[in-house]
Amino acid sequence: MSELVLHPTAQDLLFRQARTANTFTAEPVTDDQVQAIYDLVKYAPTAYNQSPLRVVLVRSEEARERLVDLMDEGNRRKTAAAPLVAVLAADNEFHEDLPALLPHFPQAKDLLFADRPVREESALLNATLQAAYFILGVRAAGLAAGPMTGFDFPGVRKEFLDDDHTPLMVVNIGRPGADAWFPRSPRLAYHEVVTTV
Repeated sequence: MSELVLHPTAQDLLFRQARTANTFTAEPVTDDQVQAIYDLVKYAPTAYNQSPLRVVLVRSEEARERLVDLMDEGNRRKTAAAPLVAVLAADNEFHEDLPALLPHFPQAKDLLFADRPVREESALLNATLQAAYFILGVRAAGLAAGPMTGFDFPGVRKEFLDDDHTPLMVVNIGRPGADAWFPRSPRLAYHEVVTTV
């Protein structure tokens, strides 16, 4: 009997058969799909429920061209062809929402996160955790995600964000197209990762 409760089909969808897509079909990703993805990933755990992830959906042709110009050469074609592209970022002013997100400890805003460097470090860690959930949410919607960090970070910040937001990754989203997958790379074995003390 399996030690996992999740059905094997769901395990395959979210993990074993999920891959980083490099090509996509032209089938659009709808706003309803994005809403459904968010309705799952909003439950990602974050310290003090700070929820610093912010998502910019790049839909217009003009915005897409600006983003493609900021991608590393090897990523431009993928980003140009994806039906939807999301810029994931950490909000360094997340503390402004803490009174609403953490109603039993509203003073956390000023007691713990008054200093900008503290917020930036916490936002980066926790938004990255949320970004991993975002990728799983895309997979749960039956779509493929192509997360990438090969781009001009200062350029993306200037074009799509502001000084209060730190870009984390660009995620191409859609149905996988022809020859979407590179060969699966090896993974470390359990004993290479897990140590019991």
